[in-house]
Amino acid sequence: MTFKLEKANETLRELVASFVLHESNGASLITVTHLIVVPSLTVATVFISVYPENKEIEALDFLKRKAGELRKYVTSRIKMRKIPSFEFVIDKGEKNRQRIDELTK
Repeated sequence: MTFKLEKANETLRELVASFVLHESNGASLITVTHLIVVPSLTVATVFISVYPENKEIEALDFLKRKAGELRKYVTSRIKMRKIPSFEFVIDKGEKNRQRIDELTK
């Protein structure tokens, strides 16, 4: 991964996390665990964890509805030639790690 792409990943992750923090209604805790942007900078996949787990579907729906606002938020705070569109997915790796932690206690 190039330095430019790593920097874009980290900067976008921070901006998305900030947006989610300010826009969420507090019904659930949504955490941006990581973000991967494709090399062409056209799409960024945002991995999230949601607590409580039974609110995952609602959280994904909320984020999908807010994707346009998120893009405007990012555009106003970063200088990039291309601002990616955002896709949201549940971070299964984080869920598996938490489950392993529970089992080993």
